[in-house]
Amino acid sequence: MKHVFSLLLSLLLLMSAPLEAQTLRNANNATIGKVESNGTIRNANNATIGKVESNGTIRNANNATIGKVESDGTIRNANNATIGKIDSDGTVRNANNATIGKIDSDGTVRNANNATIGKVESDGTVRNANNATIGKAEGVDRKIAAVLFFMHLLQ
Repeated sequence: MKHVFSLLLSLLLLMSAPLEAQTLRNANNATIGKVESNGTIRNANNATIGKVESNGTIRNANNATIGKVESDGTIRNANNATIGKIDSDGTVRNANNATIGKIDSDGTVRNANNATIGKVESDGTVRNANNATIGKAEGVDRKIAAVLFFMHLLQ
């Protein structure tokens, strides 16, 4: 779980520009994780759980490589195997390159059957399929937050 959290936060960092601190909050507005501008990944208790390097390599708290996010949206695990990809048009693909969902430009998150499973509002508010607020992404644009939401649902 810690590795997935690190990969998600790292994806958030790498797909954002310019590099700035980013925070994820739950529905109660409590911080659940953040990526600092230097790439340090922290959990809800502010403990360092990893780091993102400028080349996309993600390391855990013990400095072991746990994955990599490439500039084209490809996500790789510690063994360099592709575990997924987010295409530039918002299509989300699994390790077999099968489409498993889509993130629309307005922040709507859809599953493989094109059903809406959530949305990220322009202010970073994250809503589920029932339109209930489940969190907020600060310092992150709408599409990046939607990517994180989708990846979270896949856990």
